[in-house]
Amino acid sequence: MGIEYEFDSRPDNGHTLTVADGVEWLRMPLPFALRHINLWLLREGDRWAIADTGVGNDETRKTWHAVFSGAMGGDPAARIIATHMHPDHVGCAGFLARHFDVDFWMTRDEYMLCRILVADIDRDAPIEGVLFYKKAGFTDEQLANYKKAFGFFGKFVTPLPEAYLRLNDGDNLLIDGQRWEIITGGGHSPEHACLYDCDRNVLIAGDQLLPTISSNVSVWPRDPLANPLQDWLESLRQLRSRVPEDVLVLPSHGKPFRGAYARIDALIKEHMEKLDTLKEWCKEARRAVDVFPALYKRRIDDKNRIMAVGEAISHLHYLVQTGDLETQDSDEAIWYRTRR
Repeated sequence: MGIEYEFDSRPDNGHTLTVADGVEWLRMPLPFALRHINLWLLREGDRWAIADTGVGNDETRKTWHAVFSGAMGGDPAARIIATHMHPDHVGCAGFLARHFDVDFWMTRDEYMLCRILVADIDRDAPIEGVLFYKKAGFTDEQLANYKKAFGFFGKFVTPLPEAYLRLNDGDNLLIDGQRWEIITGGGHSPEHACLYDCDRNVLIAGDQLLPTISSNVSVWPRDPLANPLQDWLESLRQLRSRVPEDVLVLPSHGKPFRGAYARIDALIKEHMEKLDTLKEWCKEARRAVDVFPALYKRRIDDKNRIMAVGEAISHLHYLVQTGDLETQDSDEAIWYRTRR
């Protein structure tokens, strides 16, 4: 089967739509290009479990206060769950956990990395980061923009709870008598958690499975030799093996849909085609910034350059690991060339 959307409409920001018995789709605004994120309210007795939280800014907190008395009907939260550590998913977790005085649930790698990144506020960009982007091909002006933007992550995350309850792959989280299996994956983030309820055949997919776009898969300066694309492809294949084809996918962006296998297969195919294009493109030595035309149809500018170069490097690293590309590292740049 191909992708089939479950609902013709979507809720307005701050409002909900029932997607399954005891599962509410809550839409929140974002100050980014995607413009919105889907969050999920799970009925837990006379309370709610909240899955993902929106960014930690004034507009989202104001919207949450309206949700408390509106969509949540004045009932309190029982727990806060974050699928992963990106600000649109975890940004209001600390605010919500403190407001309701409840536990916060997350995987360990996501929690720990989030704590590290939040601590970058008011710090100067490290020399390792500057060298990383210089060798990728950034100009002096682009490096200056990177330095200026450093620490941006933490500005959209309210202080995290000082403790968390750990989600592990294969765990069963019991919410209102329903078992939600935790399925973790990497690539987009280190230990992203999906939640699968086999009884209702519902998957809270976070950013692991989106209906129309591929999640960003990037190499970052803190782990410059990483191969996240390998992790991403393996995670997609694992997810395919653990949920049925007709599962109702609840994505963080876009509308709920069925057709998980078709979407997973399309995502894998898309990345494999990009890899084939890169092998041709790199018959001439290229830096990471030189391969943008081979990977992206959209314009790359100061708003998306960091993510674009991170994803370009993830594809280049994958091909280095498979032996299809070789590298030459100089003081000025890292060059990638197809092996002859």
